[in-house]
Amino acid sequence: MTDFKSKFAEYIDYTENILVKYNVHTPETEPQKNLIDAMNYSLEAGGKRIRPVLVYAFCEALGTDYKKAAAPACAIEMIHTFSLIHDDLPSMDNDDFRRGKPSCHKAFGEDMAILAGDALSVLPFGIIADDNYLSSEQKIRIISELAKAVGKDGMIGGQVIDMENEKKNNVDENNLRNMYRCKTGQLIAVSCIMGCICAGADEDIINTASEYGFKLGLAFQIIDDILDVTGNTEEIGKPVGSDAEENKTTFVTLYGVEKAQEIADKITAEAIECLGKIGNSDFLVELTEMLLKRKK
Repeated sequence: MTDFKSKFAEYIDYTENILVKYNVHTPETEPQKNLIDAMNYSLEAGGKRIRPVLVYAFCEALGTDYKKAAAPACAIEMIHTFSLIHDDLPSMDNDDFRRGKPSCHKAFGEDMAILAGDALSVLPFGIIADDNYLSSEQKIRIISELAKAVGKDGMIGGQVIDMENEKKNNVDENNLRNMYRCKTGQLIAVSCIMGCICAGADEDIINTASEYGFKLGLAFQIIDDILDVTGNTEEIGKPVGSDAEENKTTFVTLYGVEKAQEIADKITAEAIECLGKIGNSDFLVELTEMLLKRKK
């Protein structure tokens, strides 16, 4: 476990150190200072950094120096941060706190938060395109996979389904699984895919990593459903009970906490089974188990 913790911390530290280099103040950007501050406020708010960790872990598990995957790793964290900024807006989930701090729109105003999210949605593609480690073919594939994961068939499409579900009282498990696959699973799966691409993996490995990522994403979201009921604001860094307030159907509202946990356990076991086809997957197995047992 000590080796796991040290490697996990190493991945996170490397992410933090690289992230701050991509969005810095310069004399030329002084007129956009508030925008850059708002972007960095949310980027530097902490969090689990699970998506960049997955990029690094898959790259390294397949025998390649994980530092060569820095651009896509930081790109996915920016995309994730953009989604959180917009999710918290009054017109979306209307959350005043994120990661234990006032949400971006509470700290900088709604207009600047929208623009900060917009900027963080496009900066990642330039970072990947300008990377010095990746080949042109790798960059094109990564940009294509990332764009699909973010767009109408991915995270943004999942947010649409989530919002529309709030107006319904007949949301079933199939609907939830599809929504979670899009809203949460796509970014987690593409993190795994990008790590494989950085390592020059073949299509069979990429497909296996994708399957693992979607299963991990579903289990991750079900645990979020459970924590919204059983957690507390201090631990999870955002208000609890918001799902019920917003009339959200979740695995907990469908089946209760105990059954939802059983489903998450089963899906996690299926995800770990996928890792049997990946090279040195010990770290990934421990990461998967840690996410199942997390309290925030």
